[in-house]
Amino acid sequence: MILASKSPRREELLRRAGFNFETRASHVEEIRYAGESAEEFTCRIAREKAQAVAVSAEPGDLILGADTVVVVDGKILGKPASPDEATRMLGQLAGCTHRVITGVCVIVGPDRVEALKSEVTLVTFVPLDEQEIREYVQTGEPMDKAGAYAIQGLASKFVSRIEGSYSNVVGLPIHLVYEILEPFLVRRP
Repeated sequence: MILASKSPRREELLRRAGFNFETRASHVEEIRYAGESAEEFTCRIAREKAQAVAVSAEPGDLILGADTVVVVDGKILGKPASPDEATRMLGQLAGCTHRVITGVCVIVGPDRVEALKSEVTLVTFVPLDEQEIREYVQTGEPMDKAGAYAIQGLASKFVSRIEGSYSNVVGLPIHLVYEILEPFLVRRP
């Protein structure tokens, strides 16, 4: 299997779940189309990432692409481009429940889309004051994360409730990946 990503969080999740894979960066531009829902957007980007890697894969290789966004009050939050943007995003999440959506695509090389699905998890943040947000942003942790936080890191103290897949919030819904890949897994006696 090939993970069409260089995300260390996705790599770690897959390794901990016992999957054997290699990684290849996909270099897909993540631009949302007008009128595209968050689910449609993440699924399209996941498919584009998998397709970008599939062109150089061997026939029969499994290619896994994924994309994660955070949605609050109908607004999609991707990765912040600056500390100021991270601060704004965290201010929007403070004291609210938001959705974390990951699109997952599996392609059987070279071009057969085997599965294209999305997973939604609800996450509730405690109220945060400006100083808490500022101190967290200064750690640098929010800068390469959808929604400007890492649930598995320092931001774990901001989460009061989660409904759904924890691994989805980290960046890859492992149970969904397993469900998709299970027919392809080789069982050892």
